[in-house]
Amino acid sequence: MYRTLLRAGHDSGGWEPVTDGESEAAVFRSEDGTRYAKCVPADSANSLEEERDRVDWLSGQSVPGPRVLDWRVTPDAACLLTSTVAGIPADRVTAPQLRAAWEPIADAVRHLHDLPARRCPFSRDLSLMFATARDVVARGAVNPEFLPEDQQRTPADELLARLVPQLEQRLAQEDGESVVCHGDLCLPNIVLDPETLSVAGFIDLGRLGRADPYADIALLLANSRETWADERQATAADEAFAGRYGIELDRERERFYLHLDPLTWG
Repeated sequence: MYRTLLRAGHDSGGWEPVTDGESEAAVFRSEDGTRYAKCVPADSANSLEEERDRVDWLSGQSVPGPRVLDWRVTPDAACLLTSTVAGIPADRVTAPQLRAAWEPIADAVRHLHDLPARRCPFSRDLSLMFATARDVVARGAVNPEFLPEDQQRTPADELLARLVPQLEQRLAQEDGESVVCHGDLCLPNIVLDPETLSVAGFIDLGRLGRADPYADIALLLANSRETWADERQATAADEAFAGRYGIELDRERERFYLHLDPLTWG
């Protein structure tokens, strides 16, 4: 279905399918490695168009990431072409390498969050995400594999109900501290320069928008635990991130966003 889109615009060279990631989109890499193409069926074109707009906006904000190269649409499908962010995803480095990259990662996240939120045209605020979670739960579309291990046998509606008593407090916090968030800030979406271990760029920007900073921080700290050798190392990394970023970690707030996020995919 996507061959016409990939060959459009006098495109030369071939495309290789990419299997990494959990998105339902079909992703391809150009043979020379300089471009990526994300293709979706027509009924998902609106969400891909929103991702295109986010990539385009962020590329003008002094934050490293991909650039929009082309946008292709047919009656059956849509395709977004972006430049490659050269480097290695942060989930593919060793624990010592991630530790060396940890301060640059904290600096890059802080830089992203320091963008003027009022100028960001995209929202991922808590009201929107909670409404999304209600919809996903109501449709029975929560993927248990995305949940923390100790929640995988708990009904999704019960998990959502546990978060409701905190909602008013979290909305007030977000109102006072809203920042430009990546929206899916896990290690695969942070690309590192393999030589310097500095941040080469953020990728997969479909959820970028104004939100509570803990919507990003919670995911990053939780996902990095898959790399750290043990809980002692993970706790030290959390504290190092917080110190570099410039906060004292609010573990309850962190836990709220960590438990909400899996309910919003589906």
